[in-house]
Amino acid sequence: MATHEMNLQPRYFDYMKDGTKRIELRLYDEKRSQIQLGDIIEFSKSENDKLRVEVIGLLRYNSFKDLFEDFDISILADASMTKEELLNALSEFYTPEKQAQYGVVGIRLKITLEKR
Repeated sequence: MATHEMNLQPRYFDYMKDGTKRIELRLYDEKRSQIQLGDIIEFSKSENDKLRVEVIGLLRYNSFKDLFEDFDISILADASMTKEELLNALSEFYTPEKQAQYGVVGIRLKITLEKR
């Protein structure tokens, strides 16, 4: 079991911490292709606000749009957002070209231990 470190924007970190966001969305690049079931990811909102999760599923798709067809927004972020808003936010980080090149992954997670 490996431990991975990732930064997360405050809004999405809080959704995860509150238990609404149960799938983390990332490009399936070299770094994310190393993640395995049972691994731990430590998400950082800031130097002193971290959250540890266990990887309980890895969902591979060609694009975020394809992934969004199979899941409700309430577990991808929070019901206060629309899928369109989340897709627009993701496209700021991951262009359609990068999604086509690498594919995407939805990392199903379970909170294990919170660090402050």
